[in-house]
Amino acid sequence: MRWTRTDAQTGERPLRTRLERHHADAWGWALHCCAGERHAAEEVLQDAYLRILEGRARFGGGSGFRTWLFGVIRNVAREHRRRALREASRLVGDVPPDAPAGGASPHDAAERRVLAARLRNALDRLPERQRDVLHLVFYQGLTVAEAAEVLGVGVGTARTHYARAKDAMRKELEPQWSE
Repeated sequence: MRWTRTDAQTGERPLRTRLERHHADAWGWALHCCAGERHAAEEVLQDAYLRILEGRARFGGGSGFRTWLFGVIRNVAREHRRRALREASRLVGDVPPDAPAGGASPHDAAERRVLAARLRNALDRLPERQRDVLHLVFYQGLTVAEAAEVLGVGVGTARTHYARAKDAMRKELEPQWSE
């Protein structure tokens, strides 16, 4: 496949261009799949891209390209986790606190960090599938149906996890919003 022109039969952009267009979202999903561990996410994303570019993972057109890409990243992340567990080394890390937005007071920045910690803690208490559906819908902008496809579950199952996750988050955070 040539990387510099559009496929004449399908009108699709070259594969590399499509990957570049979705890179920011792919990075966010890889980071989520690796529990915020930047180094692991870099390895997962690199491995996913290599598999795609070398033809070991092929887009069949049965879903949207972005949805398929997220599925590849999720599978690669799972393989990396299994390998790490087999090697008895656990990938652990924490996302550094966000730097204050330009002009934000130290008090505002501290409040934002506290709120971010509450949200992370509430998310961490959710079952993995609920966390994944929320991430795909809220952070990656997928529909629930697309999230279901990425996760390899039925749409009804994804809707159930999505609704339960939102309810759990609301219950968990509701008392904290009034503080």
